[in-house]
Amino acid sequence: MNHTPLATTIVIPTYSEVRWDYLTRTLASARAQTHAPAEIVVVVDHNQAMFERIQRELPGVTVLRNAYAQGVSGNRNTGAFHATTPLIAFLDDDIIADRDWLARQIEPFADPAVVGTGGAIRPAWEGPAPRWMPAEFLWAVGGSYAGMPTRTAPIRNVWSANMIVRKDVFEAAGGFRVGFGKLGSRNRPEDTDLCLRMSQVGGGRWMYVPSAVIQHEVPAERASFRFFVRRCYAEGRGKVQMAGLHENDALGAERNYLWSLPLAMLRHLGAGLTGRGADNFLRAGGVVAGVAAAGFGGVVETVSSRRVARRTPVEATP
Repeated sequence: MNHTPLATTIVIPTYSEVRWDYLTRTLASARAQTHAPAEIVVVVDHNQAMFERIQRELPGVTVLRNAYAQGVSGNRNTGAFHATTPLIAFLDDDIIADRDWLARQIEPFADPAVVGTGGAIRPAWEGPAPRWMPAEFLWAVGGSYAGMPTRTAPIRNVWSANMIVRKDVFEAAGGFRVGFGKLGSRNRPEDTDLCLRMSQVGGGRWMYVPSAVIQHEVPAERASFRFFVRRCYAEGRGKVQMAGLHENDALGAERNYLWSLPLAMLRHLGAGLTGRGADNFLRAGGVVAGVAAAGFGGVVETVSSRRVARRTPVEATP
């Protein structure tokens, strides 16, 4: 089948009927794009009842079973390796894409040096946004955060909730690392890992397109301070684990981000002290809590990995 250079397959992983309403909204927004996708693929993660229900009730989409071990990385790979188009777009099953999202996010691929793109992710809170949530930490609920580019610009990595890749480079990099990624309540940065490997294999760059917008639905339970701390802790562990998978320094962007946070805390404190809202004091505290939780997670993962290394027997040299 012949395709234009910008023909795109949209891949949407899903795993539970609890997310049925989310999934149907995501599909509706994918179908409503001004740049029509060549195919929409939904991949179900080891849930036969969900697979059969999609077949019955959602005509017009391709539905596949995860061909790999349980987890979102294998789920996405199943859809991506099925695709025949030059571009593959990944969306989570709980987003709503603006009608011109796809048209805008494929524009940078006119440059052959671009291996992938990502767009803006805005939290769509089920209830009121938490007053203590600092904009610098919106990534904890799957959103773009303060400090990211405001115009189309190169970036080290994007997020798989809103990601488009060149199929040939994606396949050359081996796709998402199976067994490393979200599974249940465990979070690992499989998208950052993929971006690093695709840049190395393709020798190209990623572009962030803030005008390509999706809304990421945030249920009420993810607006809690407890969830925030746990998510930051998991991110700290995950980034240290990811760094261990790469020979080169993989955490340069994280260090730059961390160095920006003291200034962010001071900005929130200053805003509170100058009468621009007492919530700014809460946000300053949120910055401190987020950094502390992520740092603790990083220390725990570092110590844990060293213990595993010490327990691993070393083969004797003859």
